[in-house]
Amino acid sequence: MNSFSLDYIDDLYVQYVRDPESVPDTWRQYFEQFMLGSRTAPARREEAAVERDGRRRGGASAQAAGGAVASGGAVSVAAPPLTRKGSTGDESTDQALWMSRMQDRVNQLVREYRVRGHLRAQLDPLGFDRGDAPELSPQRYGVSDQDLQRRLDSAALEHVEGDTLDVILQKLQNTYCRSIGAQFMHIDNRNIRDWLQQRMESTENRLELSHEKQRRIYARLADASIFEEFVRRKFVGAKTFSLEGAETLIPMLDLALEKAGEHGVKEVVMGMAHRGRLNVMANILKKRAMNIFWSFDDPNPEMNRGGGDVRYHLGYSSDWKTARGDKLHISLCFNPSHLEYVNTVALGRTRCKQDRRGDSKRREVMTILIHGDAAFAGEGVVQETLNLSQLPGYRVGGTLHVIINNQVGFTTEPSQGRSTTYATDVAKMLQVPIFHVNGEDPEAVAQVVSLAMDFRNEFQRDVVIDMYAYRRWGHNEGDEPRFTQPRMYVEIDSRASVREQYLNRLKTLGKITDAEAEKIQQKRTEKLESEFAASQAEKFVPDTQTLAAGWAAYFGGREPVDPTDTTFDETRLGELVDAATRLPGEFSQHKKLKRLLANRRKMASGEKPFDWATAELAAFATLLADGTSIRLTGQDCQRGTFSQRHAVQHDVKTGATYMPLEHIGEHLGFKQGRVEMHNSPLSEAGVLGFEYGYSLDAPDDLVMWEAQFGDFWNCAQVIVDQFIASAEDKWNRLSGLVMLLPHGFEGQGPEHCSARVERFLAMSAEHNIQVCQPTTPAQYFHLLRRQVLRNWRKPLVVLTPKSLLRHPEVISDRSELSDGGFHRILGDPEVDLATARRVMLCTGKIYYDLKKSRRERELEDVALIRVEQLYPLEAEQLISALSGLPRGRDVYFVQDEPLNMGAWPYIKLKFGDEIASTGWELVPVTRAESASPSTGSMAAHLLEQKELIEAAFEGL
Repeated sequence: MNSFSLDYIDDLYVQYVRDPESVPDTWRQYFEQFMLGSRTAPARREEAAVERDGRRRGGASAQAAGGAVASGGAVSVAAPPLTRKGSTGDESTDQALWMSRMQDRVNQLVREYRVRGHLRAQLDPLGFDRGDAPELSPQRYGVSDQDLQRRLDSAALEHVEGDTLDVILQKLQNTYCRSIGAQFMHIDNRNIRDWLQQRMESTENRLELSHEKQRRIYARLADASIFEEFVRRKFVGAKTFSLEGAETLIPMLDLALEKAGEHGVKEVVMGMAHRGRLNVMANILKKRAMNIFWSFDDPNPEMNRGGGDVRYHLGYSSDWKTARGDKLHISLCFNPSHLEYVNTVALGRTRCKQDRRGDSKRREVMTILIHGDAAFAGEGVVQETLNLSQLPGYRVGGTLHVIINNQVGFTTEPSQGRSTTYATDVAKMLQVPIFHVNGEDPEAVAQVVSLAMDFRNEFQRDVVIDMYAYRRWGHNEGDEPRFTQPRMYVEIDSRASVREQYLNRLKTLGKITDAEAEKIQQKRTEKLESEFAASQAEKFVPDTQTLAAGWAAYFGGREPVDPTDTTFDETRLGELVDAATRLPGEFSQHKKLKRLLANRRKMASGEKPFDWATAELAAFATLLADGTSIRLTGQDCQRGTFSQRHAVQHDVKTGATYMPLEHIGEHLGFKQGRVEMHNSPLSEAGVLGFEYGYSLDAPDDLVMWEAQFGDFWNCAQVIVDQFIASAEDKWNRLSGLVMLLPHGFEGQGPEHCSARVERFLAMSAEHNIQVCQPTTPAQYFHLLRRQVLRNWRKPLVVLTPKSLLRHPEVISDRSELSDGGFHRILGDPEVDLATARRVMLCTGKIYYDLKKSRRERELEDVALIRVEQLYPLEAEQLISALSGLPRGRDVYFVQDEPLNMGAWPYIKLKFGDEIASTGWELVPVTRAESASPSTGSMAAHLLEQKELIEAAFEGL
């Protein structure tokens, strides 16, 4: 509806008053109900019905229309007679028309302030024109200057009081159009909107700050700006990704932590990119400045040879004590330059901390994420992060998102970097408020962060603060921003810092003196000088944070040589698997799944050998029985992509779900570990980041992510490259995360065959990860148990099967699970290498293809050796597996993948020379090199597979 619509309605109403029968029935009924809804009980409210009956006609009374209240919260207007063009000729009728018109217009105008007021808010500290919002002009609604002075009844507006329309509009402008712009009317929940309206309109969106709090804000601004000025002076030209231009972030975080303490929060996990990180570490996490200064000089290159990271990527943790005595632990996550990818890592850490505290209400640990405007709008992982916020498997009770709005991305203008009005518009996908605030108005920032934290506490939802600021020194201190943003930097160059501006305000208010301000500055400068001097001492050794207390029993480094005992009592194992197949008596199960669970019970009793899925179930059950907690997420992981797991059963009549693994302790009388399995959203980067973050705080848990197909982890390449594979080397952070990646060339096309093992192997070094491709259920069982039972913690990549899930030969006796252990290499028990005419090394599914062909060819002197752990793998282990093979023999390496993919390039590079030195020669048998992993034609696949097997046995 707009002003033209209202004019149309006015004309209809004039016509209705003259002759009710002349307007359509729907409009006649509307006008009758409008008049009957009057709060003032008009004396002539029955006239419309009387006129329609033909008994008499006349105009509606002014009192009736003047007292009417439209739905949605109207303003009742009491005005003197007013004539207008199109008069009915009756003074009281004309007055009624004017009043009804004013009600509609004022109602719409008030609503527009709530919906669109943010467009007129003074957000940009540089003062550039943001355009106008004509919807907020009274004249647009036919409201004259005279009308603005008329007395109104504002009771229907609930939170806005005023005698006249201009007073009411001024209060709305104060609320929505000063230094704060609020977007909240997109929220469907009326209770949430009302809560926000009340909080904002009743205070005109401004906190009444005490003298003490104003001085605290100034002190935090001083901390921020003096630190930046000091670093820039001492380390000329060094990259710091300065916070200057956005120093208000420091008092904002200070106030957020104070509020968190009031709300009962015990821990805060933070994630942020590099801009302002050093300042946050120094002034929020209280990292000693001497340690930061030492990193600039970097006097000990041997200390970080081949490892470590730049200072503005590092994390830190510390304790915080609020003004009222609450204690919080703060953890700032390590983060690479891939800006937003830390988001879900931080959320995963938060969820894990909550789980380990037993904080099922998600109240004691919270997340603060600090973003840049260009990255928030531009990077897709932001949407993945937001989408997780209310999902049961990923909910953390609400995140505080803070955008440092630089108003430029490196050199890219917003008009080139986003298609939306605001950088935050992606957040409108959630039912949460978005607050835009001028970063050079610290008191407005104080109001916003107070309101945002209270909202998060009240509704346990995310909330977004978009703090408009700028970068005083460009992208970094070595950059020249005037090449690309000359107009912006004319304004920036002439601006005093926000600290100076706020100091002038406080001096004007008489809240601080020059002497007091000078004392604050002097104290902080002297402290920094002292820290700097200490960092320059010849024998200075920086403090290094060790792993958290929960990691004391675990270690990284090289893989231990000693085997891990993964055996389990056979009878007990059977009981546990049996218990993990039991359902409540009233549960209506799918008939096909009845057979599946019945077969699993036979496996549990030893009547049948274990298949892959039941071996996995056995691993889970035995670990839970030992008190280990298990978390598995991934797309469709509850059932399993290939309908193999069925960990969560669905009642066919009620739709209720039941996970038998949660109840094995109840059946057998013990306290088990916690288990959760969640189907994830269609997200790889976000969810894998979440699970990696979860694993960082769960050293003794089994934390797993399963790709729907192994290929799909390439959507999360950044998480693997920047966190999983390199975090120990860069940041000294350990993780036991397990990635389950279905892998196998079976004619399903190039996107459903290869988990890209070559990529993992290319980034394997210094025993950083484990890459395994087990080929039997028993191997998989022992591999999962080993991951938990040994204290060596490394991420584990498991190339899991697809067709082998139901292959008749991919089975293991119960005794193979209860006894034995995981073998890095599986020799061929059927062939003596000393008499073998050919030895084939292989991994995964191709082993069963080769075995089948060997049997069909009736060859008894071809040995098949399976490499089950591709990394870490030492040359002596591989050579030991070949011991007994006469010198001069070729060793064939057979794989499904093309020549340039799979394990072959790694095997050749890492072991080729050493194997050759023993007198053997490595010979590849692969598909031809290819740009794509496989063909999309099943017929072509079968042809290639036949040729591959023929090549492996050629000459025999």
